[in-house]
Amino acid sequence: MNASPLQPAQTQDAPAGTAPAGTALYGGVTNRRVTVRDLARAKRDGERWAMLTAYDALTAGVFDEAGIPVLLVGDSAGNCHLGYETTVPVTMDQMVMMSAAVVRGTKRALIVADLPFGSYQESPAQALHNAARLMKEAGVQAVKLEGGERSARSIELLVEAGVPVMAHIGLTPQSVHAFGGYPVQGRGDEAAHQLLRDAKAVQQAGAFAVVLEAVPAELAAQVTEHSAIPTVGIGGGPGTDAQVLVWTDFAGMTAGRVPKFVKQYANLRATLAQAAAEFATDVREGAFPGPEHSFN
Repeated sequence: MNASPLQPAQTQDAPAGTAPAGTALYGGVTNRRVTVRDLARAKRDGERWAMLTAYDALTAGVFDEAGIPVLLVGDSAGNCHLGYETTVPVTMDQMVMMSAAVVRGTKRALIVADLPFGSYQESPAQALHNAARLMKEAGVQAVKLEGGERSARSIELLVEAGVPVMAHIGLTPQSVHAFGGYPVQGRGDEAAHQLLRDAKAVQQAGAFAVVLEAVPAELAAQVTEHSAIPTVGIGGGPGTDAQVLVWTDFAGMTAGRVPKFVKQYANLRATLAQAAAEFATDVREGAFPGPEHSFN
């Protein structure tokens, strides 16, 4: 049987440093969901992996079948699905609804859900309450929250309670108003040292992985080299352990400019627009529905 592009063939004589058959994220885990232990093993073995956002069962199912090992139910849905200008207005109820749909639509991927703005900043107890909602009501396997040193105590409490936590440092979109936009983070000695402190803080607090967003590539590579947990880059250059993109960006659904770090792998916006225009033309001209689409 030929391996798919996301399922490289495994041999008994695998090169040193690669994951043995049955443990690789791509192709090895087939009868259960990917776990945080699999990601830790991938870090140890030097196996890179991809993460995409997903907000509904149908799209999540496509990515799951394609072999994407980790799906993020991001509050980025605020920008790309709910019509908000930022992620800030997204609510816990919305996150629970979308997360539950993604869980129902998948079988293999590890599902991580964002804690939205205002759902964890008040206290670690608030963070635990809302993380529990995402795990109990939606069925996700992990949560993600923004902030380094300032969020360390919340991460500690969640991990102590049995909630796997993915951290997020660098550019944190929920702080868009404080940043005055979406600037690159970590430039200059002081900012770089703060990012390194943030990375150390979330690791010591127990996070199983950390997202590095809009960080200079050299700094992200430095964090990765000294980190015992996987780093997930989004605008962090090629030196991180994993890469994540918002699916509407990578698939060409986003209108207008996309961030510099995005590579578009399709042009679904144009494809859907053409299909909709052809449908409208067929209806207007009486070509649809035809006999083959009608009941006798």
